[in-house]
Amino acid sequence: MGPEAVAIFVGGRLAVRSADTEFPFRQDSDFWYLTGFDHPQAIAVFSTREGPDFTLFVQPCDPVAETWNGYRPGVEGAVDDYEADIAYPVEEILSKLPEILRGAARLYHVLGRDREIDARIVALQEEIRRQSRGGVLPVNEIVDPRRIVHEMRLLKSPAEIALMQRAADISFEAHRRAARMAQPGRFEYELEAELAHAFRSRGGTGPAYNSIVGSGVNGTILHYVRNDQELAPGQIVLIDAGVEYEGYASDVTRTYPVGGRFESAARDLYEIVLSAQLASIEASQPGATLPEIHAASVRALCEGMADLGILEGEVDGLIESEAYRPYYMHGTSHWLGLDAHDVGAYVIKNVTKNGGEETKPRPLEAGMAYTIEPGLYIAKDDASAPEAFKGLGIRIEDNLVVTKEGILNLTREIPKRIDEIEAWVRGD
Repeated sequence: MGPEAVAIFVGGRLAVRSADTEFPFRQDSDFWYLTGFDHPQAIAVFSTREGPDFTLFVQPCDPVAETWNGYRPGVEGAVDDYEADIAYPVEEILSKLPEILRGAARLYHVLGRDREIDARIVALQEEIRRQSRGGVLPVNEIVDPRRIVHEMRLLKSPAEIALMQRAADISFEAHRRAARMAQPGRFEYELEAELAHAFRSRGGTGPAYNSIVGSGVNGTILHYVRNDQELAPGQIVLIDAGVEYEGYASDVTRTYPVGGRFESAARDLYEIVLSAQLASIEASQPGATLPEIHAASVRALCEGMADLGILEGEVDGLIESEAYRPYYMHGTSHWLGLDAHDVGAYVIKNVTKNGGEETKPRPLEAGMAYTIEPGLYIAKDDASAPEAFKGLGIRIEDNLVVTKEGILNLTREIPKRIDEIEAWVRGD
């Protein structure tokens, strides 16, 4: 932050679901990362000036409100349990802002999160500017703090990796239970219920994102979440589901054969996606980039689709022309952490010899966590695809983290070979 700087972070708030009911509270990820404070309507102030380094503004203890809505740490708990240097009721933030900001050289604050605070900050700068003859100046600049925080979040500590491994272990159990439910006559929501039960019964908060359970043609819809169709014999069912544990996400996809056996076309397509996923895992090394990992998947997918007659032409030409895009339209990897699609820059900027600037993909380094999730999605109405493959959607996704020793696959225990997958569904 530099000297004489102040950072203000606004925590999450309750969101209305309908009428007078609310969604379960989920703390803002940056706020959680910095404070560990998991209660709504809180504001954190960090300062490199004289005075307290860490101040929390929180809902005060209120026996009546707590009777209805549960425990509040209050001002005392913010200090005793969350290690704030000092704390105040959240209602005092506007009146305390002049004291917080007066004389600060730089303010870190995300504009647009709280209009009332934004307006007060702007008004204060004008008030201070009018008093500049007294020797007090307004801040020189207002800076978005996420550039700093998101770089911190991108590089996981051993403690964070341990939490992510626990999330992966819970997701293993959830997929195992859901796979055994992949039988004709079951409904997608029954499999979703098994996932949710495993998530909660193993200590997770719940799904890290809306669980996808897409059977048949629903598997070709990337973000399908209705989960209301009946599973039929001969289908495959794509399950993209991971738990949130202590704030950290697991993000896992497997594709299961309904009834326990892949039909010939689905088997052939699955083998292509698996070969692509394994090729990208092999390409994952410290120093490699996510585009290089993606390229490994694309090449394997193009080779496989050319062999099956889904695409026609030389593999290099198919890659160069992006002929695969109708069937593989997303990237192979994204960062993973407190959010399923986690934060952190994907590129780095370097100064060239002539003083210019160039942007390059960011090399993998210890502490980075990411997914590998190639897939193929053949729409049921695709006129150019062979008939046998129409309506098939397959994705395989693992969670990896770079360590000092190399690459660790957190979801390595969740089966993905065809014989293992079929055995899981049969309950063998």
